[in-house]
Amino acid sequence: MRFNFNYSFLVVLVLFSCKEQEEKPKVIYEESATKVEAKVDTTQIRVADLPVHMEGTSYLLHPVGEVRVYDTKSKMSYGSSSTSRVSYAVSNYNRFEITGFLKNIYIQHIDSVNSRPLTDKLMVIQTATYLNTFAQKTKKQVLVYSISDMDTNRDGKLDANDIKSLYISDISGDKFIKITPDFQELIDWNLMEVKNRLYFRTIQDTNKNGDFDKDDAVFYYFVDLMDAEWQLNEYKPFN
Repeated sequence: MRFNFNYSFLVVLVLFSCKEQEEKPKVIYEESATKVEAKVDTTQIRVADLPVHMEGTSYLLHPVGEVRVYDTKSKMSYGSSSTSRVSYAVSNYNRFEITGFLKNIYIQHIDSVNSRPLTDKLMVIQTATYLNTFAQKTKKQVLVYSISDMDTNRDGKLDANDIKSLYISDISGDKFIKITPDFQELIDWNLMEVKNRLYFRTIQDTNKNGDFDKDDAVFYYFVDLMDAEWQLNEYKPFN
């Protein structure tokens, strides 16, 4: 009986330890300002999905991401037999929205053979949404992005476990700007067409414990999409 109790206790202790290791905070604060370099995964190659055309625009969007390829130490050949082991898809497309874990989006005018990157910075683009109804109403073509752009948990890699921010650009990729403050996690956003505004909420780790919880502050913002500067405005929905 004593042996069974000790064994059970040991199992619980191991499971608890594993759980503790898995639950990592989204933000880690350190006194050192040393920049954390992202680790390079040599098993991954960069590929682009086939282009996406948002209806009513003059641009093609090429989602770019990475796929993991394992060395089978065998002679590779072209054809279904050599490619079936790897999925080369890096994104999904639902009408007017691209999703995935993208390293970049290359943008190409339909009358050009050249494309250019949306950004020259290290990022993980999780969504890119075209505001179609807003474009039909105002003739202004805008893309909204949710992006991880900083290794906020300092694990040496940039991924969905880091803080997610909100970005915006026009359909050509110009005016690509971040509109959420640094170290504020995007909760959600919504287009309010009656006001031509993009409303969104964020949460900040105000008690600096590394997690987002009930003791942290929620912030409310909007951007007037008719404003040429896309200035950030904070508002308070209640007192």
